[in-house]
Amino acid sequence: MPENVFVLGLDEHNEKLLQELPESGQYRFHQLLSYEEIYGEEIRLNGLLDKAQRKLESFDGRVDAIIGCWDFPVSTMLPILRARLGLPGAPLEEFVKCEHKYWSRLEQQKVIDEYPRFGLVDPEHDQDPPDGVSYPLWVKPVKSFASMLAFGVTDQQEFRDALAQIRAGIDWVAEPFDALLEYVDLPPEIAAAGAHACLAEEAISGQQVTLEGYRFQGEVHIYGVVDSVRYENSPSFLRYQYPSSLPTEVSLRMAEIAHKVIKGVGLEGTPFNIEFFWEPDNDVIRLLEVNTRHSQSHAELFYQVDGASSHQVMLRLALGRDPELPRRQGAYPIAAKWFLRRFSDGIVRHPPTAEEIDRVLRDIPGVSVEVSVQAGDRLSELHRQDTYSYRLASVWIGASDETELTTKFAQVAVALPFQIDNIDE
Repeated sequence: MPENVFVLGLDEHNEKLLQELPESGQYRFHQLLSYEEIYGEEIRLNGLLDKAQRKLESFDGRVDAIIGCWDFPVSTMLPILRARLGLPGAPLEEFVKCEHKYWSRLEQQKVIDEYPRFGLVDPEHDQDPPDGVSYPLWVKPVKSFASMLAFGVTDQQEFRDALAQIRAGIDWVAEPFDALLEYVDLPPEIAAAGAHACLAEEAISGQQVTLEGYRFQGEVHIYGVVDSVRYENSPSFLRYQYPSSLPTEVSLRMAEIAHKVIKGVGLEGTPFNIEFFWEPDNDVIRLLEVNTRHSQSHAELFYQVDGASSHQVMLRLALGRDPELPRRQGAYPIAAKWFLRRFSDGIVRHPPTAEEIDRVLRDIPGVSVEVSVQAGDRLSELHRQDTYSYRLASVWIGASDETELTTKFAQVAVALPFQIDNIDE
């Protein structure tokens, strides 16, 4: 009999990747709350948990696993729901140790030296960075995702302006994250900080990469390294590219750091990804962030290059099994997820139609497209956007080399018609 796997926030793109897994015939996938139910105008954590639990308990059959591809609140709802149903998995505290950015830095301090100087900021009262943290720096809420409300600042005025913008928008994530913290026995310094605090840390630079890995039966495994390439003169991402161009020796050093951090916090039977910077001029590595999930943005890249998406890691671990990923058995030697962005506000009048997208897929092989906006959307009012741009579409591309990769994206960008009205500031 197929095993019943419930997927929190299942959307069309990720369902397609799950159905393409080599063993997909062994599973029956069930949506457990839609993406839109979870990421609405408000994120009501306890209400979402209760609604999900009722659906699981009313299911006429055995629940074999609960999985999810998204960041908070999905990533931290998973250990709560698994515990309630008696399914295996790492405890919630280990997830929160990584997802609360200040707590994560404190945990990193215990086992590694490769992190920037940092400190806690109260956005309601503080006017200056913490002692010992120098400009240029980044200030961001202790919980956010997709670089929401993360600001790079170079002086005191920019710092204060950033805090004003954070105060105006922090509640959307901070309020449900505060509700989550009620489920954990927090250390005094984390309880005092709560979810409305910010982290200030000195800016780090260089080549940015993400290590994708998991821990199974006590052993930490790194199965891929992905480059994060930014738009020129912007902190917004242009693409994620796999395999990485990072020197092997550097990626091995990063893997050693990842082993120390993951073993320090736990996360048994759980996928993770860790973001790093490497400065080639002085050969310095710095850890940026630990995420308690595989990156669904990277999943299709592994499918195109290795022959199975990294969803296989998430799924098999949730069932208590070794992920056993293939390697270099995909259709393409290189792949990337590209971001089609706009850098000024506007109102969407005409996004690409399904027919126009289908034409792109027919004409350009190795491409899939996900449009992020709808007609009538005002870009500045959309959630899950970074601070410096607005994502119009995501484009996954497989290619023979980087030149073909870039050429294909240029063709897609021209072929996807977005009509957006400017807004006078």
